[in-house]
Amino acid sequence: MTSQSFTLQELMLYNGDDHREKYIAFEGIVYDVTDCPKWRTEMHQNLHFPGQDLTNELADAPHLNEVFTRPCVQVVGKLRIENA
Repeated sequence: MTSQSFTLQELMLYNGDDHREKYIAFEGIVYDVTDCPKWRTEMHQNLHFPGQDLTNELADAPHLNEVFTRPCVQVVGKLRIENA
């Protein structure tokens, strides 16, 4: 596994546009969800866009963070928060 570091701005590029992968972040980890059935459309469950940090969204989800252990989810790196 190649571990990369992404800023929020870089993560936003991985939104599925232009044949690019779909990445999301959760608790500082960046995941590739491109091959996950629930992410095949532009939005996940009509609520979440790829290319986002979803850390604050999980509390409202009908699932727990075990979704990040599914075979279609791959860790690709870490989210790097830059100071303003």
